[in-house]
Amino acid sequence: MVNRWLKWAAAALVLVAAATLFYNKVYIPKATYKSVTAKKGELSLTVYGIGTVSSKIIRPVASNTGGKVLRILKDQGEWVKKGETVAVLDPVDLPDQLAQAKALFEKAGYETVAAKKELEALQAQRKLAKLTYDRYDKLFQKGYAAQAEYDKARTDLEAVEAQIEASRARIESSISEQKRAQKSIDALMQKIARLRVVSPAEGYVIRKDAEVGQTIAAQQPLITVVDPQDVWVKAYVDERISGKIAKGQKAAILLRSKSGEKLQGHVARIEAESDPVTEERVVDVAFEKVPFPFYINEQAEVIIETGRLSNVLLIPLDLIRQGGVWVYKNGEAHFKKIEIVGKNDKFAGVKGIEEGEKILVPDPHKKPLFEGADIRL
Repeated sequence: MVNRWLKWAAAALVLVAAATLFYNKVYIPKATYKSVTAKKGELSLTVYGIGTVSSKIIRPVASNTGGKVLRILKDQGEWVKKGETVAVLDPVDLPDQLAQAKALFEKAGYETVAAKKELEALQAQRKLAKLTYDRYDKLFQKGYAAQAEYDKARTDLEAVEAQIEASRARIESSISEQKRAQKSIDALMQKIARLRVVSPAEGYVIRKDAEVGQTIAAQQPLITVVDPQDVWVKAYVDERISGKIAKGQKAAILLRSKSGEKLQGHVARIEAESDPVTEERVVDVAFEKVPFPFYINEQAEVIIETGRLSNVLLIPLDLIRQGGVWVYKNGEAHFKKIEIVGKNDKFAGVKGIEEGEKILVPDPHKKPLFEGADIRL
């Protein structure tokens, strides 16, 4: 009989110990919630958008002429100055043509000098022939000179004058040839100059579009340059929350490559046309200070500050469930509907609860919350 009572007592003791252990180790932790106290403060109203790093102006640097690429002097990630040479194309036989044109120019110059010297000599001969002709003309008129002598003096003068005209023609021809050669030189030098491609603007090389040895067409890009001052985030914002966005508003920019780091920016432009498919408005957010290096098309988030609310009751945004919150009162959970008067990415300004009320933090690892549930803090 005594042994039976001892067994029952031991079993009861074990049951009480197990119940106590369950209550303290399971029930109490499952029914114990964290809470947040509702407090009044100032709320910065924000609008969220997501997009990519883009640029107002992307400048492809190309050659006005086609050809084979001999050298590319800039690569992506490098800085280029305005007027700096970025690539050189193969001139092929242009240097030989230029040398030939210069030789023709020099030859024409020599011919011009020689013709002018010849003209000077012929003009001296004409002077002598003219004196001889005038003398024989006077003698012939008086009958002191024979017809043959007079005719020879006149013929000699006419021959010299013809040679002078021919010499002048050669001078004009050589001068004309020299001008033509000079035009050829100028044209060839311009062609050769165009084979040296320079950047039209200062900026950051974001892409190398050609390689050495490649044959390119006229206006085909060699590199692509972006001015950091033109870089911004092209963000897409839901039309339903975009109405209060205005040019000049402050914004925070979060780049995917710089997780957790907020970069300062501002709304630079609101595009006049929304996306008809996604029903989103395109907002361009400029950096206050562009990060370097930057990466075009990198994913980015923007948080635009559209206004402020003062002396408003604040609660964490993630505590709101189905238009309300769970509050703690007299050891029980009660659900209260609330009105959201404004929000940002972390907090909401609300009406419908009192300052100082304790708001329960929902936890999937705890027992489910329901109206009147017995809970602890």
